[in-house]
Amino acid sequence: MSAPDLADPIAPAERPRPWAQLKYVTFQPQIFPRLLGNVSPDARPGDLVHVFDKQGYPAGIGLFNPRAKIPLRVVAHGNRPADEAYFEGAIRTAVALRRETLKLDEGTEAYRLINSDGDGLSGLIVDRYADVLLCEVTSLGMAQRLPAWLPLLHELAGTRYARVHVDHDLGSLEGIKPSTFNETNAAAPRLVKFREHGVRYEVDFDAGHKTGFFCDQRDNRRRLAAFTKGARVLDLCCYTAGFSLNAKVAGEAAEVTAVDLDEAAIAMAKRNVNLNQERVKFVHADAFAYARQMQQNGESWDVVVLDPPKLVMTRDPAGAAEGRRKYEDLNQLAVSLVKPGGVFVTCSCSGLVSGENFEQLVIRAAHRQQRRLQFLDVTGAGADHPVYSNCLDSRYLKVLWSRVV
Repeated sequence: MSAPDLADPIAPAERPRPWAQLKYVTFQPQIFPRLLGNVSPDARPGDLVHVFDKQGYPAGIGLFNPRAKIPLRVVAHGNRPADEAYFEGAIRTAVALRRETLKLDEGTEAYRLINSDGDGLSGLIVDRYADVLLCEVTSLGMAQRLPAWLPLLHELAGTRYARVHVDHDLGSLEGIKPSTFNETNAAAPRLVKFREHGVRYEVDFDAGHKTGFFCDQRDNRRRLAAFTKGARVLDLCCYTAGFSLNAKVAGEAAEVTAVDLDEAAIAMAKRNVNLNQERVKFVHADAFAYARQMQQNGESWDVVVLDPPKLVMTRDPAGAAEGRRKYEDLNQLAVSLVKPGGVFVTCSCSGLVSGENFEQLVIRAAHRQQRRLQFLDVTGAGADHPVYSNCLDSRYLKVLWSRVV
């Protein structure tokens, strides 16, 4: 990965400081400790550093933090200066993609504005909800710079407020002080209403998971409506009723049953249904238990949507195997509730489960019920969740569309 304009590698004493050197050849943006070699002694936590490959050629620029699980985050590869101006350019490019190229404002008031590694801003996620930005920070370097970037983000996005979320455990490990953002968070509203393809929602930033709403499923929610006219629909793991409402509002479903174990999610889902003046039957129950009971009762639906939370949380073989078993068991129950010729939409947001592995476990689940799946399509997150070719692991969402026969 040598730079074409350099005949020889650069010796440590001659390198621009601060710098970090890779121990192995890699084009990944997230450099774990085993991949990181020597670092100049003047490199401080959060610094933007020059990155060199294992031969000593310039390899890019990145954010350094020796205490983090990911001590080096390469934000840009190639022979380029470690200039803070890089970040402004990356932010402008990210916002322009959503607002100018994708023209997301024409159909929704909620979308992902910055997608971490997918926008060359590793450790920063920003979702836009009407006039509020919800920022999720997982890198000290990003946390240190974010306050200075917020005015630019507001200018580019046309927003007024920002809320910054820092996971407690991760923040402690990274050395991020959540109190840095107390004033910013206090000025922002807790509840925000917005529209997405004609459906109204309210996000509760204090009660919601992650950034409060799953923007990644926007296109899939809209697509579901094509299958639900006059149908009886079951939404397992409904969260805040995104699929349920699209089935009802745009899809004109005859009946929708929405199931979730999270009481706070059910409460938000009911508010969303009321905002749209629709009727949805809500069931506060564990999806496994509910589906098993409906199977025993002989119930069936024209359309079943299964969108569970992340079930594979670790690379540990035993833990990963348990998570895959849960996916297979839940899909086996769900597919048994689809009427012959009905539509089954099943999702996985586990980045540690590949698309091929997910498809295979869903197939096994169906075959164990003596059912076959006629696959119609495979989709994922919307285009506002871009993925760089050197970081395919961030392509986490998988959605299988099928008829059950």
